[in-house]
Amino acid sequence: MSSNKLVLIGTVFMLLLAGCQSGNSDVDTAKKPKESNEQVVKEEEKVGTEVSEPLETAPLTGEAVERKVEARPVAVMINNDAKARPQSGLHKADIVYEVLAEGDITRFLAIFHSEMPETAGPVRSARDYFVDLTKAYDALYVFHGWSPEAKNKIENKEVDGINGLTYDGSLFKRASFRKAPHNSYITSENIKKGAEQLNYSLQAHVPSFTFLKEGQTTPLDGTAAEQVKIEYSSRMTTHVDYKYDPIQQAYVRYSAGEKLTDLETEEDIVAHNVFIIETSHTVIDDQGRKEIDITSGGNGVLMQNGERFEVEWKSAEGKLLPYANGKQVPLAPGKTWIQIVPDLKIVSY
Repeated sequence: MSSNKLVLIGTVFMLLLAGCQSGNSDVDTAKKPKESNEQVVKEEEKVGTEVSEPLETAPLTGEAVERKVEARPVAVMINNDAKARPQSGLHKADIVYEVLAEGDITRFLAIFHSEMPETAGPVRSARDYFVDLTKAYDALYVFHGWSPEAKNKIENKEVDGINGLTYDGSLFKRASFRKAPHNSYITSENIKKGAEQLNYSLQAHVPSFTFLKEGQTTPLDGTAAEQVKIEYSSRMTTHVDYKYDPIQQAYVRYSAGEKLTDLETEEDIVAHNVFIIETSHTVIDDQGRKEIDITSGGNGVLMQNGERFEVEWKSAEGKLLPYANGKQVPLAPGKTWIQIVPDLKIVSY
């Protein structure tokens, strides 16, 4: 073989060898970033696992909150006369009791804990059974005036109260767009200020209700219930409706046929649990004031997630809760409205 051919073969061999080495270099370079990226992801996942903390749960709603709620509950008497609608602050309440006062007009006891509205009202006068419901939560009681029975309980220190009769014009403000007694309002700032002036504690440990867990269903046979109507009397203004909204997964409240919304924010007033309890009502004076049994237990109806369940109600340390087969029926996480009625016959579906 000639020397020229040998030189040519050698040159080709060297070029092929260089190409192979270049290809191997590219492969190695591609592998290194991939291994590095995987390592970075693993490190990020490790850090994320180390710093993440489980969310706290609000004891009266069962909903996740950013930090543990250690505030004392606040119970505010809210007017439900037609002249008092729409009210302020109800959309923030964890629990609302609706109970008859004089005649066929109901009042609300709004219990705030996981969140507070900027303004609540119109604030109305106390009745003894509202005092008892407040006491069950060790809540600070905000009201404007009182019946003789309620006055006796409050002056005997059964609850810590802030009375609009004492603080009208200072902690409580009168709205110019409504007439008395439908125009008394209080802010969350003034509730705090009043508690501090009266040396009331603003901290408390609140035991949690039993709630359905994610993916869990009510352990009872239910009936589909997209709406419910409660007629406290023949007058339209006393009629209450709840209509289920699958998007909100809650019942939207209507009063006198009109959707009830918050005065300031115009947010819907909704309930994730509508708990209706039947109990005896007795008129006790010529003013039409009532004695209402909130201790003996009895028949009830629980509505949640678009279904209706026949239950019993019991007083568990003063809190009115649904029971079946001797066990507490879990509530759906969210807000609960408790409708106290003299007869379940005034309720239709």
